[in-house]
Amino acid sequence: MSSHIVGYPRMGPKRELKFALESFWDAKTSANDLQKVAAEIRSSIWKQMAETGIKYIPSNTFSYYDQVLDATAMLGAVPSRYAWKGGEIGFDVYFSMARGNASVPAMEMTKWFDTNYHYIVPELGPEVNFSYASHKAVDEFKEAKALGIDTVPVLVGPVSYLLLSKPAKGVDKSFNLISLIDKILPVYKDVVSELKAAGATWIQFDEPKLVMDLSSHELQAFSHAYSQLESALSGVNVLIETYFADLPAENYKTLTSLKGVTGFGFDLVRGTKTIELIKSGFPSGKYLFAGLVDGRNIWANDLSSSVTTLEALEGIVGKDKVVVSTSCSLLHTAVDLANEIKLDKEFKSWLAFAAQKIVEVNALAKALKGQKDEAFFSSNALAHASRKSSPRVNNANVQKAASELKGSDHRRATNVSARLDAQQKTLNLPILPTTTIGSFPQTMDLRRVRREYKAKKISEDDYVKAIKEEISNVVKLQEELDIDVLVHGEPERNDMVEYFGEQLSGFAFTANGWVQSYGSRCVKPPIIYGDVSRPQAMTVFWSTTAQSMTKRPMKGMLTGPVTILNWSFVRNDQPRFETCYQIALAIKDEVEDLEKNGITVIQIDEAALREGLPLRKAEHSFYLDWAVHSFRITNCGVKDTTQIHTHMCYSNFNDIIHSIINMDADVITIENSRSDEKLLSVFREGVKYGAGIGPGVYDIHSPRIPSSEEIADRINKMLAVLESNVLWVNPDCGLKTRKYTEVKPALSNMVAAVKLLRTQLGSTK
Repeated sequence: MSSHIVGYPRMGPKRELKFALESFWDAKTSANDLQKVAAEIRSSIWKQMAETGIKYIPSNTFSYYDQVLDATAMLGAVPSRYAWKGGEIGFDVYFSMARGNASVPAMEMTKWFDTNYHYIVPELGPEVNFSYASHKAVDEFKEAKALGIDTVPVLVGPVSYLLLSKPAKGVDKSFNLISLIDKILPVYKDVVSELKAAGATWIQFDEPKLVMDLSSHELQAFSHAYSQLESALSGVNVLIETYFADLPAENYKTLTSLKGVTGFGFDLVRGTKTIELIKSGFPSGKYLFAGLVDGRNIWANDLSSSVTTLEALEGIVGKDKVVVSTSCSLLHTAVDLANEIKLDKEFKSWLAFAAQKIVEVNALAKALKGQKDEAFFSSNALAHASRKSSPRVNNANVQKAASELKGSDHRRATNVSARLDAQQKTLNLPILPTTTIGSFPQTMDLRRVRREYKAKKISEDDYVKAIKEEISNVVKLQEELDIDVLVHGEPERNDMVEYFGEQLSGFAFTANGWVQSYGSRCVKPPIIYGDVSRPQAMTVFWSTTAQSMTKRPMKGMLTGPVTILNWSFVRNDQPRFETCYQIALAIKDEVEDLEKNGITVIQIDEAALREGLPLRKAEHSFYLDWAVHSFRITNCGVKDTTQIHTHMCYSNFNDIIHSIINMDADVITIENSRSDEKLLSVFREGVKYGAGIGPGVYDIHSPRIPSSEEIADRINKMLAVLESNVLWVNPDCGLKTRKYTEVKPALSNMVAAVKLLRTQLGSTK
C-alpha cells in the first residue's frame, strides 16, 4: 500500500505567489524575482511530501495562473489576437491570454466543474496550428529531480482539454472540438518523449471530464486518444486521474478498458457509487488510486472508516495494487492548519488542511501495511466523537425553524410585472437605468484601516469615521458620474461571504485559510460547522448611513444563501440543503430589517448558484429546486414596492435560465461580456424574461478600459433581444479588484453610452 497526492495548492502558505504576481504585474519586480518565489514554493511542496513519506509526488501542478492555460501554452494554442510569433511562450503572451492587455481582451474564464476555481477557456478551431510551445512540465520535473525528488508529472489529459474548450470567435458554434484530437496528440507525444528522456517513470493524465455525461462519440475519443499514445507511453507507467463525482458505468467501462494504462484514480468521497463499479469488475494487475482523503473540504478524515473501505478494495483488486490518494487536487482546500493560532484546540482537532491531508494519506497507507500509528488513529477517533456531540454544533431552535419551511414555495404574492410597476412609481428611474454590482476599489489605505481596527490599533469611532468617509466618496463619485441606482461600495467588507459569516452563528474563521479562485485572487472561505442563525442586524447601519447621503436609491447589499453555502467549507454531517435553508432564514431576517429601515432596493447576490449544480444532469433538478427555493425564502415577505435584485457571475447560464426565472427576482444582473455574450443567445432563441435584467456591458476582471462606442455596441446587441423597459446597464461584476484609475473612465464611458442611446430611443433622463 503506497500513497499519492493528486495536486497541491500553489499560492503558498501565506499567499506568497499572489503577492509576487501582483508585484510583477505592477512592474515593481522583475520576471526573475517572480520565478524565484515560484521555485521556492515548488521546492517547499515537494520536500514536504517527500519528508512525509508520500511515494507518488505530483509535479507540474504549480501554475502562475491556471493549469488549463498552461496546457494551452504547451500546445501553442494561442489565439491570433495576442500576436504570438512562435517559440517558447513567455510571461508577456501568457499573462495577456489570462488578463488581457491595453489593446486586446483576456480569454474567457469560467468555473472549473462545480468548484469555485476558475480556468481559462481554450479557444480552438480548424485553423489552429498546434506546436510544442511551453516546456514547463519537463522543466519542473527536472527541477524536482535536481532536488533529489522523483515526481509524477501531471498533464491535463488531451480529451478533457478539448472538451473544456470552446470554438474560437468566427468558428461555427457547432464545430466539433473532438475532431482536433489527432492534431494535439503529436504535441503530447513530444512531451511524453521528453519526460521519459528526463527519467520520468510515471505520468499522470487528468481526465476529469470522464465523470460527466458523455456521448458515445466523446467516449470513443478517449479510446482513440490513448490508443494513439500507447506506443509513445511504452516504458512509462500511466495514471489516468478522475475526480469530483462518480463515473457513469459506460465511462468507467471505457476508462478501465484502455490499454497501456497502469493505474486509474477515482474520487471516492464525492463518487461513492464508483466503489460499486469497482466491485463489479476492475482490470487485473492494474493499480487503483483510491481518493479517500477529501481534497475539497477541511474536515479531518475518518481514518477508521477509510481503513475499512481500503481493506475492502484490497480484497477486490489485490493487496499491493491499492494506492491511497486524495479525492482530487488539494488546490481546493486551505494550505496548512499550523498557521491557525487563534482556533481553539478542540475545533482544530476536527480539521485537516492540505498539509494535514498529506499526513492522513501517509498514515492510511502505513496502516494498510501493518504500520498503524495507534496514537494518531486514537486522537482522530476522539476528535470525531467530540464533533458529533458538541453543543456548539447543534441548535434545536434553528433546526425547528428550518423543518417548518416544508409545505410552502415562498413566492411573493404578486407577479413580477405588477411589482415592477409599483416599484417604478416609487423609484422613478429612467429608461436603461445604470447601476454597479456592489463593491468599489479596495485601496491600500482602506485595507490598512480595516487591518488596524481588527488589530485594535485604532478605536471603533476612528474606524467608523474612516468607513463613512469612504462611503461618502463613493456616493459622490457615483452622483458625479450620474449613475441611477447607487451602492455604498462595501468598504467595510473583506469578502462577500466572510463578512456575513463573521456575523452569523455556526461559522468559524481562519487567519490563513486562503484558497485560489483565479490567477492571484484568493478567497478565505468560512467554515460552517454548526446550525446557522443571525444574532443581530449585519448591514443595516452601513446601508442606512449611505442612503442618508443621497436622494438616489441606495442598494442594500447582501450575499445569498446558496452563494454563502457554495463558497464556504460546509459541514459534512447533514445534507447541504438543510444548511442552506438555515442560512436563507438568517438572510430573510436581514432583508426585512433593511426594508423596515427605508431601503427600497435590496440586492441578494447569488454569484455561485450555478457552480453548485451537480455534474450529472440526472441530479440537476433536485439541486435547483432547493437552491432556488432558498433564494425565494430570503425575500418572500417584502412589499411589492421593495425591489429585489440578484447578481450572478462567470458561469454558463443558458441551461438553467428557467430556474433563474423561477427565482422570481425583480432585477437580475449577470455576467455577459467576457463570455462572448453567450447569455444573449438564450433570449434570441425565444426565452421570455419579464423581469429587469442587466447583462454586464464590460469585463471588470481585465484592466482594459472599454470605450463608450464599444459599450453602446454591446447595449444595442442587448436591445435586439430584450425590451428597453426591462434592460439595466452595469459592469459584469463588483469593482473591488480594480483601481480607481480604471473604474472612473470605464463607468464614465458606460454612462455616456447610455445617455447616447436614451437620446436615440427618444427618451431623456
